[in-house]
Amino acid sequence: MAGVPFDSAGPAGGNGLNEESGDDGGAFKRLVAGGHRLEYVWLGPAPSDAPTMVFLHEGLGCVSTWRDFPARVAEATGCGALVYSRAGYGNSDPAALPRPLSFMHDEALVTLPEVLDAAGVREAVLVGHSDGASIALIHVGGVRDVRVRGLVLEAPHVFVEDLSVESIGRAAEQYRDGRLRAALERHHGRNTECAFWGWNRLWLDPDFRRWNIEEYLPRINVPVLVIQGAGDEYGTLGQVEAIERGCSGPVKSVLLQECGHSPHRDRPERTLDEIASFVAAEVRYGLR
Repeated sequence: MAGVPFDSAGPAGGNGLNEESGDDGGAFKRLVAGGHRLEYVWLGPAPSDAPTMVFLHEGLGCVSTWRDFPARVAEATGCGALVYSRAGYGNSDPAALPRPLSFMHDEALVTLPEVLDAAGVREAVLVGHSDGASIALIHVGGVRDVRVRGLVLEAPHVFVEDLSVESIGRAAEQYRDGRLRAALERHHGRNTECAFWGWNRLWLDPDFRRWNIEEYLPRINVPVLVIQGAGDEYGTLGQVEAIERGCSGPVKSVLLQECGHSPHRDRPERTLDEIASFVAAEVRYGLR
C-alpha cells in the first residue's frame, strides 16, 4: 500500500558493506540482492557496534520518501539504520512488470535475507510501512531469521480489504491526471512508471483479492509494535486485530488520531516516541 510522498527530502550519507556506486555517478550507494543493484544508505553505528533498524518502505516508497525519519530513529535508539529501495523504486535497478502476485513473498523470503547478508547485519529490528510491514511479517514468519529481534509495523496489511482496493483505484486516476505522477517523479525518476504501475496493478488484480498472510503470524514470537492511523485510507483496524490474534509473541498496538496511512509523516513525534520506547523496553534489553 502507499501514501503519497509530497517532498523529496530524505536521509543522506551512509556506510556499509558490499557497496557500489551508481552508474550515473550519483551520491547514493548500492548493494546487490535478489539479482538487482539496490540503492541504500546507512546511518549511525555500524552493525559490529550496535543493532540495526532496517527500514522497509511502502508500495510507492523508496529511500527518500522516509525523509529524515530513519536518522531520527537511529539517534533516538542508539541503533544503526539501513534504508534501501526495492528493485523498481528510487535509484535501484528497474524491475520487470507486471510484478508477480508473489511479489511480497519473494521480497521477504529471497531478497531481504540477501540484503541483510550484504550489509553485514547481525541483530535487527525491521521497521516496515504498509507493503514493507507485510514483507517484514512474511520474513519473520517464513524465514525464522534469528537476527531479527523485533518488528515495528506502520499500517500493516495481512489480507486485502475493499477499502484498500477502492483507494488504490482512485490513485490510478490521480496518476493519470498528473497530480500523483509529479510527486512520484521527484523520488523515483526513471523508475516512476515501474513503481506506480507495479504497485497499482498488483493490488487491483482480481486474483490478488485472495492474498492473505495470516498463516505466518503464529510463527512470529518476537515483540511487535503496530502503529495505525485512525484515518488510514488504505486499511482498517481489522488488520491490527488479526495481528494481535495471530502472533505468538507480545504485540503492542497504538492507534493514532488525526493520522492517515503514514504515521511517520502524519504524526512523526508520537511515532518516534513509540518506536524509541518500544526498542528500549521490549527489544534493546535482549540485544548486545
